[in-house]
Amino acid sequence: MAKAANKLIYAFCGGDADGRADMNGLLGGKGANLAEMSALGLPVPPGFTITTEVCTYFNENSESYPPGLEKDVLARIGKLEKRLNAHFGEGDDHANVLLLSVRSGGRASMPGMMDTVLNLGLNAHTVEVLAGTSGDARFAYDSYRRFIQMYSDVVMGVGHHHFEDILEDYKLEKGYRLDTDLSSDDWKHLVPAYLAMTKAQSGTAFPQDPMDQLWGAIAAVFKSWMNQRAKTYRKFHDIPESWGTAVNVQAMVFGNMGDTSATGVCFTRNPSTGDATYYGEYLLNAQGEDVVAGIRTPHPLTILEREAAGSELVSLEEVMPELYDELLEVRETLEKHFTDMQDMEFTIQQGKLWMLQTRTGKRTAKAALKIAVDMKQEGLIDRHEAIRRVDPNQIDQLLHPTLDPDAEADVLGHGLPASPGAASGKLVFTAEEAEVWTGRGEKVILARVETSPEDIGGMHVAEGIITSRGGMTSHAAVVARGMGKPCVSGAGEIRIDVKAKTFTALGEVLGEGDLVTIDGSTGRVMRGEMPTVDPELGGDFSKLMGWADEVRSMGIRANAETPEDARVARSFGAEGIGLCRTEHMFFEPRRINHMREMILAKGEDERRGALDKLLPHQRRDFEELFRIMAGLPVTVRLLDPPLHEFLPEHKTDIETVATDLGVEVSEIEARISDLHEFNPMLGHRGCRLGITYPEIYEMQVRAIFEAATALAKEGVSVKPEVMIPLVSTQSEIQMLKALVVETADKIIAESGVDVAYQVGTMIELPRAALAAGEIAEDAEFFSFGTNDLTQTAFGLSRDDSGGFLEIYRQRGVLERDPFATLDISGVGELVRMGTERGRATRPDLKVGICGEHGGDPASIRFFHKTGLDYVSCSPYRVPVARLAAAQAALGVEAATNA
Repeated sequence: MAKAANKLIYAFCGGDADGRADMNGLLGGKGANLAEMSALGLPVPPGFTITTEVCTYFNENSESYPPGLEKDVLARIGKLEKRLNAHFGEGDDHANVLLLSVRSGGRASMPGMMDTVLNLGLNAHTVEVLAGTSGDARFAYDSYRRFIQMYSDVVMGVGHHHFEDILEDYKLEKGYRLDTDLSSDDWKHLVPAYLAMTKAQSGTAFPQDPMDQLWGAIAAVFKSWMNQRAKTYRKFHDIPESWGTAVNVQAMVFGNMGDTSATGVCFTRNPSTGDATYYGEYLLNAQGEDVVAGIRTPHPLTILEREAAGSELVSLEEVMPELYDELLEVRETLEKHFTDMQDMEFTIQQGKLWMLQTRTGKRTAKAALKIAVDMKQEGLIDRHEAIRRVDPNQIDQLLHPTLDPDAEADVLGHGLPASPGAASGKLVFTAEEAEVWTGRGEKVILARVETSPEDIGGMHVAEGIITSRGGMTSHAAVVARGMGKPCVSGAGEIRIDVKAKTFTALGEVLGEGDLVTIDGSTGRVMRGEMPTVDPELGGDFSKLMGWADEVRSMGIRANAETPEDARVARSFGAEGIGLCRTEHMFFEPRRINHMREMILAKGEDERRGALDKLLPHQRRDFEELFRIMAGLPVTVRLLDPPLHEFLPEHKTDIETVATDLGVEVSEIEARISDLHEFNPMLGHRGCRLGITYPEIYEMQVRAIFEAATALAKEGVSVKPEVMIPLVSTQSEIQMLKALVVETADKIIAESGVDVAYQVGTMIELPRAALAAGEIAEDAEFFSFGTNDLTQTAFGLSRDDSGGFLEIYRQRGVLERDPFATLDISGVGELVRMGTERGRATRPDLKVGICGEHGGDPASIRFFHKTGLDYVSCSPYRVPVARLAAAQAALGVEAATNA
């Protein structure tokens, strides 16, 4: 059972606050920053934060509250009433009405994933009082109908579409186009219909007691931490369930009190490009949910934005210049104070500016780089902080192709460039369909009128997202930028009909499964699949990578066995090849039959004959790799997989191979049967092949050193490292090292040139880690093969465990997939132990890692702490690893913005 802390509530109001910005673990990001803004003297509506520890208590104690919370809440409400000279609930008909907002606020930003209730405190009586004291009945009843809809949806489980249908039918009947066309009498007419809908759908009357409303909303926010969309978001962003959410209760301010009122969202810098320009959207006579929900098209914040977009919508800078200037001062204050780009929410109530939230703004990879570099050059942060500011995983977004600007485009329509990048795929119209289609290997573009938090799963698997409504700060835009997905929002020229599964543009109708391409950098939507061009990494990338290279202590190599991969790796800054899988070279069509000849051979002489045919191919491969690496180390792993992987499986393929090789089908089938293993992962593979058929490894070593000596004669520097796989005993490494050294030294002596080399092993079995001290007597380097080490340590098959590993994650058995992020307490302990024992025997032992974990930032932090010399990863992960290694050297546990 969880225990609550002594202090359950932290208050904030103008110029004073109980909390501060660094208390986000307890107050959530929103609550901590509200406290900080209040302490800075910024105009923040007063309120209080119920801590994340109460959330944990609530969810672990059958949805009950810790002792004392109810008393504390009542006391805080009383203080708000006194401060604002207003009454919460029934009271003097001439007194001001206190209405509240109840919002979630986790430690990490989770936009749209949890619940919010606005205008809380309205009922049949207080709405009349509000109409009287404000002198605006339309505002009062508009607020009441919003509250009924939001509370019914969030707290009582009545879907918002029921209320939207009522409103749309009424507007159609009256000939209204916009919500703002409705009068106070219209809203008065609709309120009873909303209340009736709530009772019909929930079986319960809408609560009229404001205190009942408040406790219902607080419980709903705490429950929303465990809703499915929040769980899905946490899984995608590695946010621990144990963090919980805070609840922020705040006095309402109103942006829907006429044309002197407004609400909006703004960023201190452009979150898509990183440019140091004020950026945002607002709506006159609206409440906050109108901006993000896409119900109305937002206006640009600045004249510059309006002109850049070619928009006729008037900017806030033009409509309310004095308030815009005040907002500009807040922008400068907050960015200097937090020394990072801020995402802010504001409301203007009858000419008075109120700040509702500030948080570190989500940004694209391009923007993250530019903001970090620019802020360093502006003197806001230093180089080390610039390195910390960029999430290494975001770098991956910059390394992939974009649309070819010279290709002819069949443009179907335009929207807002909500999240940059290009993507092609087949149209689908629901999140569920997106998951089904991608599950069978299709690439999809998710098309929605507007997205909602329930669409998170489909958004995650889609290549990109299109919405016909919504702005640059809509749910689709914010979530897509966080995911690094291309997104075009507010494409009003395109009609999306989810029920009919149609996409109408320029008079043409596309349906489910039709190919489209979106460009989230320009807002274009195009028919078909467009060609792409390789990315051009600009000066910001080079500067940040240069700073990272100055800081990191670990080397970064690449896993590569083709010339193309090797060139890509070098262009991204790889300092050598940490894993060249020689078996991949044998699958090339001109070579595979020579390999099969070797496998089918009756004896050693026939095997050597087939291997002699493979030798020149292997030699040329190594010559290319050595030439591209130009003096950098190249670690060549000798043949690892079991031989049956090179033989055909299907009858027709077996018949074709029999014809090609001039043998009987039965001969191949017999050999396949001979090689069959119940568990080939633990079978006749790796060094076991080299001991059984030493001529295979001998051929490979000949190819390595004939290539190395040939290049050495040309004056090309080469550094071959021969790696023997799947070693578990000292005798295996002794026997095979002797073969390597004898073969290599003979070729070097005959060539008349000197080639320095090393012989080492992969540590990929638990016994090898335990016996590392003995193995290091012969191995000159270790490379941890963490893919197989994870399989053998857990007793899991990576190829077969996907189904239940996800269930393990969902049920909290495992926090992360151990094949994606290293299991530090188990597999990591084997890595640590193997490194320590190996270096106890051989102090200068070089130790690296060449599994998929070599490109995972969380795993890289562990490898740095363990003292590894290098990590090796796929070519496109090399920049990710360079930055992650630098952050590890700086002691960063996690990147500071997602």
